[in-house]
Amino acid sequence: MRASEVRTAADARRIVEERQLRHVKLGVFDVDGVMRGKYMSREKFFSALDKGFGFCDVVLGWDSNDQLYEQPGVEYTGWHTGYPDAPVRVLADTCRELPYEDGMLIFLGEFRDEAEGICPRGILRRVLEYAAEQGLEAKAAFEYEFFLFRETPDSVREKGFRNLQPATPGFFGYSTLRNSVHSQWYHDILSLCEEMDFPLEGLHTETGPGVLEAAIAVDGAQRAADKAALFKTFLKVWAQRNELMATFMARWSPEYPGQSGHIHISLVDEQQRAVFHDAGEKHQMSAAQRHFVAGQQQLMPELLAMLAQTVNSYSRLVPGFWAPTDATWGVENRTTALRVIPGNERSQRVEYRLGSADANPYIALAAALGAGLYGLENKLEPSNPVTGNAYEQQHPPEQALPTSLAEASKRLRASQVARQLFGDAFVEHYATTREWEQREFNKHVTDWELQRYFEII
Repeated sequence: MRASEVRTAADARRIVEERQLRHVKLGVFDVDGVMRGKYMSREKFFSALDKGFGFCDVVLGWDSNDQLYEQPGVEYTGWHTGYPDAPVRVLADTCRELPYEDGMLIFLGEFRDEAEGICPRGILRRVLEYAAEQGLEAKAAFEYEFFLFRETPDSVREKGFRNLQPATPGFFGYSTLRNSVHSQWYHDILSLCEEMDFPLEGLHTETGPGVLEAAIAVDGAQRAADKAALFKTFLKVWAQRNELMATFMARWSPEYPGQSGHIHISLVDEQQRAVFHDAGEKHQMSAAQRHFVAGQQQLMPELLAMLAQTVNSYSRLVPGFWAPTDATWGVENRTTALRVIPGNERSQRVEYRLGSADANPYIALAAALGAGLYGLENKLEPSNPVTGNAYEQQHPPEQALPTSLAEASKRLRASQVARQLFGDAFVEHYATTREWEQREFNKHVTDWELQRYFEII
């Protein structure tokens, strides 16, 4: 039996028994999109398939550096609760091969009960239920840019994360030279993604030293987010096993453009008919797609913290670096935050270009999709589409985006629509974690500050 054939708990038992595995690997994703997991014995796994299992809820109460959120607002877990186990359900149909572990399998889990209200995967499912209430199903696909370096976890620390050696030199987008000279890397990545069931539609160099872009194949929205989260995790695993390192930081150097995490979204109805396509309208853009884009546009400023989730994310959102700076939209316009892509019934979609590569795929997709569904339900209307270079044009004040994580977190906390879409528990918890992230940054002195002020001021 193949991992891709597993659908039920009975299937999961069967494949583990067929392979005579004594252990399997399980993982959950935390607020920052970091996979946290463990090996579990076969006996405990079989029990967990029926009853679930407990996972220490500290993974919902600490940051990406394992530092505990020690501030008011994180109510679900903390020293005041003693960090108990939270119940987790095993998702049998997420079974995947682990190519480097001799037949080993990995399964995803998600938090349930009270923890489900702040679980990233649970938040996305809440939005998908909102879609189902409207008789709709969402399709999605993620595109990621990432940089490769000829470094290891030890070497980057020895260098203090300075003077790192990119995997390849120079600016060379869509390079046939690079992907031929280093074809083994590309073949390895393509094979890994096929084996782990997050196949790529495309893989090419981007403009910058060692930067690649991967387009993950479209799927139902929940599975698309699973694939994106697994891709980011295991691309890093592949790199480190090959004496390389991959980063999905929004922007790792002031000399190069940032790294995007674009999200393509379309909708179908209960008969699987395309909702965004209308052959009789300009750009084949249906009224439903217009309302959907309007929701995304109007809510973008108050949901930005869900798409630009780190302090570093905001260094990417600057003019001229292929990232939007206002809540704009256009048709086939890559200078706008939302790009409507005309096509046939299968390809008509909207690309949410605001997101950066560092975002948690579940939370980012929940924001992009939830906002669009809100616009569709309320029949919102977008502004006029932008033609030409959006960076060089003046836009209405209401389209201005927050310029820092602190400001974006404040906007999210105050958003009544966010609370309606994602729940009070998530908004309070998540906004507090982003405020914590900003405060942790504010404790530090940057190289820029030293160079600018040390002698002169």
